[in-house]
Amino acid sequence: MSEKFNRIKEILVRQGVSQKDLALQLDKNEHTVSNWCINKSQPHLKDLFKIAEILEVDVCELLVSTKN
Repeated sequence: MSEKFNRIKEILVRQGVSQKDLALQLDKNEHTVSNWCINKSQPHLKDLFKIAEILEVDVCELLVSTKN
């Protein structure tokens, strides 16, 4: 999958939060979070809102606009 649908990795790096830390806070497998970060898979909507809460960002910041 070459298209990006989320910016989770960018925000983690910007905030200095590791994928492992996020996985622990979400009670998810590190591999799952890694797949989200490389856009191999996408989190469920409820997880996306939880990620936004943990990272203290608006959920819209986690998404890549599809508008040109």
